[in-house]
Amino acid sequence: MSEEKDPHAPEALDAARAILNRMREAALSRGEARIDAAKAAKFEENAAARKAKRRASSAPAKYSDGRDPQEIGNLFGKIVRDRGWSAPVAVGSVLSRWSELVGPQIAAHCIPESFEDSTVVVRCDSTTWATQMRLLSHELLKHFDRELGPGVITVIRVLGPAAPSWRHGGRSVKGRGPRDTYG
Repeated sequence: MSEEKDPHAPEALDAARAILNRMREAALSRGEARIDAAKAAKFEENAAARKAKRRASSAPAKYSDGRDPQEIGNLFGKIVRDRGWSAPVAVGSVLSRWSELVGPQIAAHCIPESFEDSTVVVRCDSTTWATQMRLLSHELLKHFDRELGPGVITVIRVLGPAAPSWRHGGRSVKGRGPRDTYG
């Protein structure tokens, strides 16, 4: 019968201890410090407490010299205010967001032509829509105040469809012209 070796025999313990000592020496040569189990558990508890504390504090650190990270929208708004670009940005906002501001049905028939000095000039594709826009202008001004801020748009000037030009060619009669065209 084969003889089984006792794992607790002195020569087996010496081999295990020798391997353990070699592993410890290799760790020390790499710069790793030996920490016992009690210190490791305490370190883990402290790390978890620090992590929970970071999660709990919702207010980020504030520096007094303006080094805080800020949202790009806030920075853009500050630049616009500081440089006096509020009016040009409002113009672009009204013209680019027209269908969002007035709705798709009105936007399909009424197109903004210009925006100067808080007055929007709107051209409608029919006289019916021009009349409708004039009737809705008071409600639209209230809506613009809510969406864009008070005073951005104060007047809506509504124009009907452009009439066809009866002047054809280089030679045309100045003034009212002949009135016998329609009988």
